[in-house]
Amino acid sequence: QVQLVESGGGLVQPGGSLRLSCAASGIIFRLYAMGWYRQAPGKERELVAGITRGGDTNYADSVKGRFTISRDNAKKTVYLQMNSLKPEDTAVYYCNVRLGNTPYWGQGTQVTVSS
Repeated sequence: QVQLVESGGGLVQPGGSLRLSCAASGIIFRLYAMGWYRQAPGKERELVAGITRGGDTNYADSVKGRFTISRDNAKKTVYLQMNSLKPEDTAVYYCNVRLGNTPYWGQGTQVTVSS
């Protein structure tokens, strides 16, 4: 069974930082691309950042220069370092992996950016 477990969310002031983690199990982690998505109230879920099994990365325009995705294959964990956070970053953040055409999601972790 594929399982993704996010952690690291919380309340942070504008300009602050958070580091999200997603621990994977049930897959040969090193073989799969991973992604971070987010969904704000009333909004569609959107791709924030992705990383290939080889370590190539891509980012939504809204987070370029502020967020960094990385992976540790030994720990079967993908990270999202979020810096210079803005209120617009407030959302539930989800970890994702696609096996063939089937997406798998974690339970999500809430990030709230507010003063």
